[in-house]
Amino acid sequence: MRIFHTLLITVLIFISAGFSYPQAHRDILYQTSTIDALLQGVYDGEIAFRELKQHGDFGLGTFNCLDGEMIALEGEFYQIRADGKVYPVLESTRTPFAVVTFFTPDKTATLNDTKNLGQLEHYLERLLPTKNIFYAIKIEGSFTYAKTRSVPKQSKPYPPLVEVTKNQPIFELYNVKGTMVGFRCPAYIKGINVPGYHFHFVTEDRRAGGHVLDIQTRDIVIEIDYTSQFFLVLPGEGEFYELDFLNEKHTDIKEVER
Repeated sequence: MRIFHTLLITVLIFISAGFSYPQAHRDILYQTSTIDALLQGVYDGEIAFRELKQHGDFGLGTFNCLDGEMIALEGEFYQIRADGKVYPVLESTRTPFAVVTFFTPDKTATLNDTKNLGQLEHYLERLLPTKNIFYAIKIEGSFTYAKTRSVPKQSKPYPPLVEVTKNQPIFELYNVKGTMVGFRCPAYIKGINVPGYHFHFVTEDRRAGGHVLDIQTRDIVIEIDYTSQFFLVLPGEGEFYELDFLNEKHTDIKEVER
């Protein structure tokens, strides 16, 4: 039996076996597994994309055996593999880690300025009403530069993610139109998700993209969806049950994300 561990951040933390996802409420961040499990090499996916699509049309994640970067935009799911190219995702494909929501913006802003990733994140901080809830963020427009990465498919025994990213393929794009898809998670979510910002990128022609390492904006539109509920689905068996979560992975997260 799959065990659903559910965090309803608005009111309480609730844990239940067999708890059903509240389909009627679309303003929820839905996540499979945890970032610490991914850091420790749990790359076997339990949830297929046909199921994941029922919980969101916008998001990011990865694939079974950690085969590339996932980006979901306007209900379409894409896989950016280690060759830097974008592929459609089969509904039977599985994911070991993904975060999705039904995107409905609560705030919109335009920015006609040159900012790198750090400056952009600083600018976004000024737009947020609080740092203590979740945000889905869509940034669309023209970029003078985008530095991205993907990760190659792994074989068992799986190495930790920090080892995988040491040899990650890196791609550099210049003067492109595209979309950044990402989330900002609060500090208290460490171990479960990445505190702060996490972005993936795909070009307008859906040919290139990946996990964002750096960006240079030109003319962009920023849309932010405030999300105060978080639903977490944990693996029901397998390697996840044997992991040691006592050691914090802050250093690993910084290496993997940047």
